[in-house]
Amino acid sequence: AGKAGQPVLAAGAGRVIFSGTGIRGLGRLIVIKHNERYLSVYAHNRELLVKEGQTVTRGQRIAEMGDSDADQVKLHFEIRRQGR
Repeated sequence: AGKAGQPVLAAGAGRVIFSGTGIRGLGRLIVIKHNERYLSVYAHNRELLVKEGQTVTRGQRIAEMGDSDADQVKLHFEIRRQGR
């Protein structure tokens, strides 16, 4: 949980492979590919600050926390290894 508009920062350097909506239950979503094994996922954002194909650095502000497709302001964060 957090406050609306609170910055969401990239967990590591990588390339944005998804930035948008369309995945039910996750609202405004960003997915960053860090290497061949790892992805990070950031969901329920109020505003997305990066676009697909963009390269990001660790700690870069990529979104603002929000409540898109959620019942409260929060960040859903995942690290996925080989898709899981």
